[in-house]
Amino acid sequence: MQKNILTKRTKIVATIGPASESQQTLEKMMRAGLNVARFNFSHGTYDWHKSVIANVKNAAQQVGVSVAVLADLQGPRIRTKIKNDIVIKKGDIVRLCDITTDAEYKRHLEKDYTVITIDCAHMIEHLSIGDSVLIEDGLMSMKVIDLTDTHAVMEVLAGGTVKNHKGVNIPDAEIPLPTMTQKDLTDLEFALSQGVDYVALSFVRRAQDIVDLRRYMQKILGKDAHLPKIIAKIERKEALTNLTAILGAVDAVMVARGDLGIEADPARVTLYQKDIIAKSLKHLRPVIVATQMLASMEHNPRPTRAEIADVTNAVIDKADATMLSAESTVGKYPVETIRTMATIAIETEASSYDDPDEALTVNRSNDEIRVARGAYEFAREMDAKAIVMYSESGYTARLLSHFRPQRMIFVGTTNLRTYHQLALVWGVTPFLCDADESRRNCIDELIDHAQKRGLLVKGDLVVSVVGSTQSGKQLELLGTKII
Repeated sequence: MQKNILTKRTKIVATIGPASESQQTLEKMMRAGLNVARFNFSHGTYDWHKSVIANVKNAAQQVGVSVAVLADLQGPRIRTKIKNDIVIKKGDIVRLCDITTDAEYKRHLEKDYTVITIDCAHMIEHLSIGDSVLIEDGLMSMKVIDLTDTHAVMEVLAGGTVKNHKGVNIPDAEIPLPTMTQKDLTDLEFALSQGVDYVALSFVRRAQDIVDLRRYMQKILGKDAHLPKIIAKIERKEALTNLTAILGAVDAVMVARGDLGIEADPARVTLYQKDIIAKSLKHLRPVIVATQMLASMEHNPRPTRAEIADVTNAVIDKADATMLSAESTVGKYPVETIRTMATIAIETEASSYDDPDEALTVNRSNDEIRVARGAYEFAREMDAKAIVMYSESGYTARLLSHFRPQRMIFVGTTNLRTYHQLALVWGVTPFLCDADESRRNCIDELIDHAQKRGLLVKGDLVVSVVGSTQSGKQLELLGTKII
């Protein structure tokens, strides 16, 4: 593994699919800079997920890096339910039905009209004249011009070919769907059995959605279990309105720009992204920027200049991670895409545009935050090469990361879940210590490990910290050490 990849601070999340499922390919992706493997539970069988999650864990062990496993729950997505493809053109008038429409009536309707059915019950009753209905990420759009008890009359605004099981968005309607469906609950139980490190919740609307998910996990794993961290996907208007409360309840957030650009004003997506990043950092929450970051590399070996600028801006805004979707699931160049994204991050991080004038602000203060900030200030004042610390839960490490120090952060822990979860956190290189080691011995071993990998050399000055759990016990700034 190249030294510059090991010093990359912005983390890379890649969705795993047919193009990246083999252990051999995963090892190459990890050597290129992969930090988090995302599994999209909208697709794939449990046998496939189980097999490929094992491939990820084996590959990470083989390469010798920490890689987190992220289970992304589908959420209440509405999809088309049709037998054959339907071609619609601008100006066409079509009928929209849901699965509760009387079958005999629907057959009669289909004799005279083009009918598109969606797979969700009692949807038509929540529509209003003027509502937009978008299909397949907005590639096709329609407007409600009339309503009956059984169907909506729609005018096609942008045509195309409507296929079965394609996503449908109705951004203007208030639809009382649960944030977690029965499929999500079943998928969650399976994902937890596979020891995933993060669970992403789709279409979050309010803080209570996060509370409910955490309770489900506690019910499955036990109240005192070290749970996977929860990521709230911000992709609904309600989530933007309730963002502060959501940030107070969740562990991390994802700027899910695909659905966000459909549910909200697409011209403001970049502004929403910047606002979400800034508020997430203020609340000490890791933040991922997702969707179409290097979309052209699904088919081409090089990104567009606009895509390079997109990734660069996310790095400058201090996002913890950038994410790949189709580029790494079905794309022709999954390894090259990871390498490209890593190179963009490294070049941006080395520039003056990435350097904060001062430590990022925090909206509260406690002993842990004061120790983390003290380590940050001390390392900057002493011009240390790295900050080396022990953190059992990862909490102190995440606090230190928040200040975005321009020094390497090496974190040792004896907790396997913490080791993997820190793979998402900006600037942190995790190290797994032996369970029977003391905290200070773990720090010494970590320094030796960093030297062997060429990240530290004799004569470097490091600042060492002993962290702890969120209780604040055993927090200690040990001082400097010249190795």
